[in-house]
Amino acid sequence: MQPRTNSPNRYHLSPQQIGAPVFLWWLVGVMALIEIVLSAADAGAIGSSEWRWIAFSYGAFWRPIFSGEMASVFSGQVVTMLISHAFLHGSLLHLAMNSAILLAIGKSIANRVGTRKTLMILLFSAIGGGTAFGLISTSNGPMIGASGVVFGLIGVWQVWDFSIRRRRNLRVTPVLNSVFALVFANLLLFFVLSGGLAWEAHLGGWLVGIASAASFARV
Repeated sequence: MQPRTNSPNRYHLSPQQIGAPVFLWWLVGVMALIEIVLSAADAGAIGSSEWRWIAFSYGAFWRPIFSGEMASVFSGQVVTMLISHAFLHGSLLHLAMNSAILLAIGKSIANRVGTRKTLMILLFSAIGGGTAFGLISTSNGPMIGASGVVFGLIGVWQVWDFSIRRRRNLRVTPVLNSVFALVFANLLLFFVLSGGLAWEAHLGGWLVGIASAASFARV
């Protein structure tokens, strides 16, 4: 028997509204516009094939710059790249995968904690993902993508699910299984992509998501 509450949606994690909030569509739209332009340049339809490399030079996360081993392209890049890397992707497929999860989970999170707190989660997850990559990775190449942000949202969702199950005296095994599934998926992709997976950014974003759900985004 489930506990009664005056707020029926407080303990309910299924989507409550049709369509994601406008601010999420704006974020995805900006990422999509950037990738469409760069993909068109790669195909020779517009501009130059060098546009992607230029964008990565200015916006991707570079561990050597973060650690001081390499000079930044412009003043303040060590700070801006903590966020700008999340707006760049390697292909339209890469963008589509991150965008779909961002819209799906981001919608449900925004429904419960509002726009401001959701934006805080997104921002902190991007910074956390970049920071973790900078501290753990040994790569000298560019790190791009909103995967750290996506894993931040997943972390929030998992903490909420765990808390709700504990309050209802339900088994938490499904939550633990989802965590193990994330670990397995990252290991699998790491080998499939021959090490070309920024798992460090995933870990950083996920930990930030957990911290957010346990503090300012608690439900």
